Amino acid sequence: MHVEAGRGGHGALSFRREKYVPRGGPDGGDGGRGGDVVVVADPALRDLSAFRRVKVLRAGKGGNGLGSRKHGADGETVEVRVPVGTQILDPDGGLVADLTAPATRFVAARGGQGGRGNARFATPTRQTPRFAETGLPGEELDVVLRLKLVVDAALAGLPNAGKSSLLRCISNATPKVADYPFTTIEPVLGTVDGPEEQQLTVADVPGLIEGAAEGAGLGHEFLAHLERARLLVHVLDASEDDLEGRFRTVDRELAAYGAGLDERPQLVVLNKIDLLERVPSFEVRDERVARVVATSCATGAGIAELELALFELCPPETGVQAVEESLPDFLEYRPKPRRGPRFRILRTDRGYRVVGTPPPVEELEEALRRAGVKPGVEVELEGEALEWQ
Repeated sequence: MHVEAGRGGHGALSFRREKYVPRGGPDGGDGGRGGDVVVVADPALRDLSAFRRVKVLRAGKGGNGLGSRKHGADGETVEVRVPVGTQILDPDGGLVADLTAPATRFVAARGGQGGRGNARFATPTRQTPRFAETGLPGEELDVVLRLKLVVDAALAGLPNAGKSSLLRCISNATPKVADYPFTTIEPVLGTVDGPEEQQLTVADVPGLIEGAAEGAGLGHEFLAHLERARLLVHVLDASEDDLEGRFRTVDRELAAYGAGLDERPQLVVLNKIDLLERVPSFEVRDERVARVVATSCATGAGIAELELALFELCPPETGVQAVEESLPDFLEYRPKPRRGPRFRILRTDRGYRVVGTPPPVEELEEALRRAGVKPGVEVELEGEALEWQ
């Protein structure tokens, strides 16, 4: 998205004119400050789908100053609410901010400063200043929003292993279920209710195929959602052959992706046992495999055992503490120094005046256009009066 903060309002060029006050003096007020664009982490949101059609985020402009020393109103600040776990990236992929806790606020673009009215320039030796400042433009930048889900457990496995059906059985989520691969094309969140009003958040992530860590299939962009899960629920289709081989296929992709996924504890689920006469044995010896559970979404076999295992391996009472220990309340990367402008544009009674070090011609023309210059208006530059064409 393109993010644009509001421009500051122009200072007023005004003189007091009242009956019996022949020399009232300057009374132009200051322009208001432009609005900011602020990103806020909202725990009530679950995805970024609301931003699919949003191309530009623009804050309000500051109001212009008026006579009688009336200052312009500040521009309206735009608050953009995103799910917890949203990262803000620059167009090159560099991390700008990571909103890892509820109510975290990040100012993505700051509004421009309002211009000073001519009343601010009055001095004992300059009692009738016939100029005022124009407002400064707000910051502009292009940003990319990327969500890494903050969940207790995440379902991982090959396509068509029955992950979506499993999530339907154990939670309040209603993901699409069909008998073909890649039914799930974006992550789905569900809440699992446990004893004593405890709850766990579980995510269903699109299926992984060999080469997913290098971008094959749908795995490349969704592997990131596994990073912040405390437990990986590795779902295998028990009705197919070579359980160990399919387990290792997904395991290799987790290791190739990195981010500690190959060290995360796993709960292995042998799904679709209703299609077999007997439950197959799972002989893989791996210290990361905390438990193996056999389930059937069609008959409900093993579902209660699976829910119990989730709460035992991922206890809710320590869930918040574990996330907070690994993720700080807020992160701010590469702060930009706010340097003052090399030049300012003043509004005069005849037109405009450029003071300071003039920028290149193209930048100066753009700045004058944004300040409101029109053809035929006089522009004073380095002591020379020019007519704007």
